[in-house]
Amino acid sequence: MMPTDSFEAAATQRWVKQFAVDMNLCPFAGREVRSARVRYVVSGATGLENLLHSLHVECELLVEDEKIATTLLIHPHCLQSFDDYLDGLQVAEALLDSLGLIGVLQIAGFHPDYQFAGSSPDAVENYTNRTPYPTLHILREDAMERAIQAHGATEDIPLRNIDHLRSLGLTQVKRLREACFTGSVDAS
Repeated sequence: MMPTDSFEAAATQRWVKQFAVDMNLCPFAGREVRSARVRYVVSGATGLENLLHSLHVECELLVEDEKIATTLLIHPHCLQSFDDYLDGLQVAEALLDSLGLIGVLQIAGFHPDYQFAGSSPDAVENYTNRTPYPTLHILREDAMERAIQAHGATEDIPLRNIDHLRSLGLTQVKRLREACFTGSVDAS
């Protein structure tokens, strides 16, 4: 694992703040970010086997340490193509199953080239899941269930997010994402 203060972790933290929290794309994220309960870990893995080892370690830590709400496992050197990433995500889910953690943890996928099925590669809605680097987001399932119950009408979130990004326009959304790499807050 690489230090959590690495360039990759910093860029991902900026993305979470700018997209998930400030734009409210994930209405559950703000509280956890403000309370510093989000763990950002950069894996140096260059292959799936090493990444799965990192995932195993992070899953165990998340289950054991209640102070951590969620973990973003950033892996800049592994599963760089989106197709490989999708395959790796299935293997990661299988690992959760083999560890007996289905129903305890879940994994959400984020990737620089994320593309929803049926969307064009440059569709603005893809940017809801386009992190600076390939990332496995490990979440506590019970926390997600509580957040969903507290929030209500969660089925509206994806449509609201798409509408919001469309209102900003693709050019502005791309600028905001690029600002995550530079640390620039003025992406206008």
